[in-house]
Amino acid sequence: MHNDAQQMIELGLNVIDIEAAAVNALRQRIDESFAAACVTMMNCKGRVVVTGMGKSGHIGCKIAATLASTGTPAFFVHPGEASHGDLGMITPGDVVLALSNSGETGEVLTILPLLKRMNSQLIGMTGNPASTLARESDVHLDVGVEKEACPLQLAPTASTTAALVMGDALAIALLKARGFTHEDFALSHPGGSLGKRLLLRVRDLMHSGERLPLVRADASLREALLEMTAKGLGMTAVIDADEQLLGIFTDGDLRRAFDAHTDLRGHRVSELMTSGGVRIEADKLAAEALQLMDDKKINALLVVDQQGQLAGALNMHDLLRAGVV
Repeated sequence: MHNDAQQMIELGLNVIDIEAAAVNALRQRIDESFAAACVTMMNCKGRVVVTGMGKSGHIGCKIAATLASTGTPAFFVHPGEASHGDLGMITPGDVVLALSNSGETGEVLTILPLLKRMNSQLIGMTGNPASTLARESDVHLDVGVEKEACPLQLAPTASTTAALVMGDALAIALLKARGFTHEDFALSHPGGSLGKRLLLRVRDLMHSGERLPLVRADASLREALLEMTAKGLGMTAVIDADEQLLGIFTDGDLRRAFDAHTDLRGHRVSELMTSGGVRIEADKLAAEALQLMDDKKINALLVVDQQGQLAGALNMHDLLRAGVV
């Protein structure tokens, strides 16, 4: 390997080691101050307003986005713009989370007296517990690092990583404390495959009514196959004379029937079906249907209502088309 390439690899590994050490050092700072910051944000009647300058501002934007997507209403305000009108976005019921590695960032310190006048609670996240921002904060979170990964000790690297991880720790602690659920998360993530996995229900995708393959127990094999072909799901539900669900007949059942019998012309579908069949309730998430199919190694499910009555049918292709897979 070329010497230059080897040196680049070593430098990259060194950065990872330094930043990993910075993150590991945070374990000692998840303490009473961290709990106080969580309680302060939990009790917030308004929003959590995150602010920071430069690279701290970029990290602040990410923290605000993570908080907002996990149940804590939050947004980012640029401290420079705050002094020129955007301070009006902050209300007395808000909690301000201010990031500054030095704790002496001029644009952040400028707005502190105004925040105090509004009685907004202030959480400072700095790398210097003796700084002005740390002293003026109601709660201070220490995210100081021994050194930056930058060999010049100029570019914020380990310090921004530490701040980001502390922000994630706050967001997840609050998520758990609020009892935030998959469904809550889905409401703020409706787009893309994530939203589909978390929002789509079985009832949204299932075949029902005229689209549901259905035969009675005394139907012949030919009648069952015609129904399966017409509805295109590779299966059909089987019901009795009182329209109670008895089971399911699938392509797999047909193959097994051919293996077991030399002549199928005299058989009724009830003799060849899978009794009961794997079922899922219509209100379940489509992602749960996918998991059930994977676990059972099957491609189709019967769908029932809360009373256990047949409501529809679903197969793997429905999940693929919907982008759940």
